[in-house]
Amino acid sequence: MIPDESRTVTTAAPHTTEGILAAARAVLRMEAEAVAALADRIDAQFARAVELILECRGRIITTGIGKSGAIARKIAATFASTGTPSVFLHPAEGVHGDLGMVTAADLVLSLSSSGESDELLAILPALKRLAIPLIAMTGGPDSALARASDIVLEVRVDREACPMNLAPTTSTTAMLALGDALALAVMELRRFGPEDFALLHPAGRLGRRLLVRVADVMRTNDQVAAVAPDTIVRDALFAITRAQAGAAIVVDANRAVLGILTDGDIRRLLLRDEQGLTRRTGEVMNAAPHALRPDMLAAEALAAMQGPPGKQVGEMPVVDAQGTLVGVLNLKDLLSAGLL
Repeated sequence: MIPDESRTVTTAAPHTTEGILAAARAVLRMEAEAVAALADRIDAQFARAVELILECRGRIITTGIGKSGAIARKIAATFASTGTPSVFLHPAEGVHGDLGMVTAADLVLSLSSSGESDELLAILPALKRLAIPLIAMTGGPDSALARASDIVLEVRVDREACPMNLAPTTSTTAMLALGDALALAVMELRRFGPEDFALLHPAGRLGRRLLVRVADVMRTNDQVAAVAPDTIVRDALFAITRAQAGAAIVVDANRAVLGILTDGDIRRLLLRDEQGLTRRTGEVMNAAPHALRPDMLAAEALAAMQGPPGKQVGEMPVVDAQGTLVGVLNLKDLLSAGLL
């Protein structure tokens, strides 16, 4: 096939900044046009593919060779991370034993630009014997792969972004976008929400924000500077130092929170009252401070502590349902937990 020179992405001056940027923009525009064209072409076949995936009681097995295989791997990862169990099967490994990973409860999504890849066609007889649904994503609607499939999702493109119209570029971008559309349509119909996503991504920031509770990161026991209201400020300062805390929590005999006295409060007290260290904490504390609950999400606690500009709180008491002090939460703890 002779490339269409009118659609080539090369420019007259490829080694100048302008030429490089022009070439890059031409590629991006061409691939964007190909993806946009898919939106107008998806039809009832796409809807049926989504329904088959939702009905699948096993896993989605994606497969493909070469660049299509790389896209198939990514689509499998997207399905898996959005609530649909999925794995990638390399077709060349499949004919040498890896077909054993496929069960009658699974569904196969095969990717091939031409639909005639030898390695992919070689595993079709075994898949057919299992009588499992086969969805093809291909640019060849009349190809051998398409004819063997239950559903065909056409990803034909006018040409590749490659100036020789050879390297898979636009076609693989279209496959990737259509795979995302499949996975996310299924995700929405499954009502897969942020908390579900967090359970599958516990090491990520989102997972931490949706899973970590105040009780998981709060300070307890010797790390809490709890003092009585008649404790003098000097002793409260010593308690803060021993606990390596940022504030003393003032409690009654039942450990109900009465107030808080931060190290910053103490410094300000000494600036206006030289005898401040001999005052009682109950006289100078901030009464009835906001408190956190141990079952709160740490992300919610972070929002409460950050507050509006100039109103940030460095440490807050944590109380149970009866209002009893059970710990304190420091902004540094949230930083250590990866929430800041």
